[in-house]
Amino acid sequence: MASASPDVEEQLRTLDIKIGMLKREYEQYFLGTRPREPSMLRGEVQKIVVILTNTAFNNTALKFRFSSLCSRYQALRRQWDENLRKIEAGTYERHRFKAALRKPGAGAHASANPDAVSQQSDDLFQNYMDTRLACGQDVKAISREKLESVINKQRAKLREKFGDDSGFSFKVAVKDGRATLKAIRS
Repeated sequence: MASASPDVEEQLRTLDIKIGMLKREYEQYFLGTRPREPSMLRGEVQKIVVILTNTAFNNTALKFRFSSLCSRYQALRRQWDENLRKIEAGTYERHRFKAALRKPGAGAHASANPDAVSQQSDDLFQNYMDTRLACGQDVKAISREKLESVINKQRAKLREKFGDDSGFSFKVAVKDGRATLKAIRS
C-alpha cells in the first residue's frame, strides 16, 4: 500500500488547488463578473472528495490533510449555498443594491443626497477590493483615498473629452483577469 501514498498525495494536492479555484470562481460569480455558477468545477471537487472518502489512509498526516480540506470545502459550500438561496429569494445584498441603483430617479436622488454618494463610494471601494481579491491581486497598497484619486483623475479626463462628467458613474469590471474601474453613462 506504500505505492498508493504518492497517488493520494497527488489527489490531495489536486483537491487543494481545485478548492482554491472553485472559491475564486464563486467569488467572481457572486460579484457578478462570472455569468454562471461554476457547477462543473464543483462537481469535480465533489467527485474527488467522494473518491478520497472511500480511500483507506495509512498515513496519519495525509488523513489529517484530507480532513482539513474537507472541513474547508464544507464550510465554503455552506456559505455558497446560503448566498445562492439568498439570490433565489431576492434578498442577496449586492443584488438588492444594484437593483436600487437601477430604479428610476436613483441617480438624481444619489447626487442630491451626500450620504447616498458616500454609501456608493464605500460600496464601490468594497466591490473593487473584493474583485481584486477574487482575481488574486494584492490589496495591501489600495486605500480608499487612492481609489478616490484614480476616480477623480478619470473624471478630469471625462470632462476634457465630453465637457461634463456628471452623466458618468463607475463600476468594477474584470479585464484580462485584473480588476479595473470602468466609467459608464448613468
